[in-house]
Amino acid sequence: MAISLAKGGNVSLTKQAAEAGTPQLTALTVGLGWDARTTTGTDFDLDASAIGVKADGKVLSDQYFIFFNNLKSPDGAIQLTGDNLTGAGEGDDESIVITLGQVPAEIDKIVVPVSIYGAQERQQNFGQVRNAYIRVVDQTGTELVRYDLSEDYSTETVVIFGEVYRNGAEWKFRAVGQGHNDLSGLARDHGVNV
Repeated sequence: MAISLAKGGNVSLTKQAAEAGTPQLTALTVGLGWDARTTTGTDFDLDASAIGVKADGKVLSDQYFIFFNNLKSPDGAIQLTGDNLTGAGEGDDESIVITLGQVPAEIDKIVVPVSIYGAQERQQNFGQVRNAYIRVVDQTGTELVRYDLSEDYSTETVVIFGEVYRNGAEWKFRAVGQGHNDLSGLARDHGVNV
């Protein structure tokens, strides 16, 4: 059974997978979903990203900033499956697939921010987004963990939903829920040249 986390909580994905009947965790799918609240009628375009960072918090290389213009890392270990422009439909709106055995040993964690495309021009923020969540599924499709964002981010245009990280031989997940106002600034904080 999947664990539901609160902000700041963490869980061993390796142990959760084993308890769910998957003794060898080889791949994860990080699913992200949301619904836009009623607004002025302007569409919302939320974009999931992934940043593969070393122990010092800096990106391994610019190619490990995965987003709609760079859908996968050079080794194929981290891949964004596509760009949902409206958030319409049931289930996950965007997904990131992580092939654990291909993740370079130098990468300590994979940070997963979600940003609102054109937020400034459209005067949009995460306070206008509802039912936002992040969940992690193993290679068999079993949901291991879920974090429903419940805070009202009334000024933020970017939120780090969570992060997948190494802890010895284990892979773990942390529910972050940290708001920001600029994706390129967040990327620069992690050493990405934007």
